[in-house]
Parts: sequence; structure tokens; C-alpha cells
Amino acid sequence: MKLTGNTILITGGSSGIGLAFAERFISAGNTVIVCGRREHVLQNAKEKFPGIITRACNLEVESDRVALFDWVTANYPEVNVLVNNAGIQQRFNVLTADTKNNWSYFNKEITTNIEAPFHLSMLFAPFFATKDEAAIINVTSGLAFTPFAIAPIYSATKAALHSFTMSLRHQLSETSVEVIEVAPPAVNTELGGAGLHTHGEPLDAFADGIFKGLEEGLMEIGYGTSVNRLRMSRDEVDEHVANLYKATKNTIE
Repeated sequence: MKLTGNTILITGGSSGIGLAFAERFISAGNTVIVCGRREHVLQNAKEKFPGIITRACNLEVESDRVALFDWVTANYPEVNVLVNNAGIQQRFNVLTADTKNNWSYFNKEITTNIEAPFHLSMLFAPFFATKDEAAIINVTSGLAFTPFAIAPIYSATKAALHSFTMSLRHQLSETSVEVIEVAPPAVNTELGGAGLHTHGEPLDAFADGIFKGLEEGLMEIGYGTSVNRLRMSRDEVDEHVANLYKATKNTIE
């Protein structure tokens, strides 16, 4: 995709990976719109990058997603890039999880990580197909390929988004819309809670690496430890998942 002169919508763009992407897109000469649930976090992003455009939106709610699409396309009809970045991660033991009384807590992960990017991609794809150049960038995870057993729903949702992205790429292959997948490793953000990813890749180094992949025209972009995961054999996946679970299972017991 071209990296300048776009109008870009980034979901979950007010902090973490989304905001790091926004910063780089702005620096490259793009108009950037970010959406998020928390007004004060959106305001902080606006103060840090005055040129950024913000919109409060709860992506768990179907009507909010439609309203976001209508608002963006009406007010910024030149929009030509969607970055499906918003996501949440929950770690739990299935033997002790209270799914009888609190399924909504777990379902939130499915709605945010699967339903929202599927719906937004399908809303924007026909609109983007009328453009000379456009792109949909779906942020999945290295865990789409090698699941993290203590975050089972998160891993499964990212695997689903990976599969959807592949299908979307084929369906849009005869249009102007590029479909790109970004599969991060653990990155030092507050995904899942403060302090859980301090061992991860530095955020700025990760974002720079992804932009290098975009510059090179890659359709599937990993970074650091996620690069090898994208092409692991089944036997390698089984071994990796088992070893990771052994190393982390005590954290949810």
C-alpha cells in the first residue's frame, strides 16, 4: 500500500499499538482518525498529536459500528484505509471461570476481537472498492498460529481473524483494495492489564518494523518472535504451545 496521502481509520487507536501506528501514519503525511471507548484516553491522544481526529465508539455494539461507518464516510469521504486494531485479552482457567453467571465478561472478547473487525471490514470493503487505492489492515497475533493456552479465547479469536483475512484477500483480489495482516508478538503495552507484557518487544521498535514491512509491500507481516510462528509446522506448533503452557500455567491457578 502507499504510505502517504491516505485517510486512515484505526480502531483502538488511542493507546498502545494503535496509537504507535497513528503516530507513524501522521508523520508519513496521512490524515488519521482513531476511535476508542474511553473519552479521556482519546483526549490524551489528541493532546499528544493535535492533528489526530478522534471518535468515541463502543465496537461491541452493532449500532455503534454502523454509526462509526456512517460518520466516517459522511465526514471524511476520502477515507481509504481501515486498520482493525482494537482487541482485548483475558487470561483464565476454564475449570474456575464463572461462565454460568458471567458469560458477558468472556463474550466481550469474542465480540471485540471477531465480530467488530468482521463487521467493519464488510462495511468498508464495498466503499473502498470504489477507490483507486485502498487497504484493510487486520491486526491479528502470533497467537493466531501458536495459541497461548492461558488466553484461549483471545488465541482463538485471532486465529479466526487470520482465516477471515485470507478469505477477504481472495475476495477483494480483483479490486483496488489490498488486504494486509499484521501479526504481532508480545509487545510491551497494557493489553490484558498493566505489567503483563513488560517482557514483550519495545513498542516503538515493533511499530517501526511493521512499517518497514508495509514499505516492502508485504501482505502478511510479523515481527520478532512472531515471524517464525507464521510458518511453523504442526509438530513445531504442538511443541511450542506445550512448552509455553508449562511456563505460564501457574499464573492462572
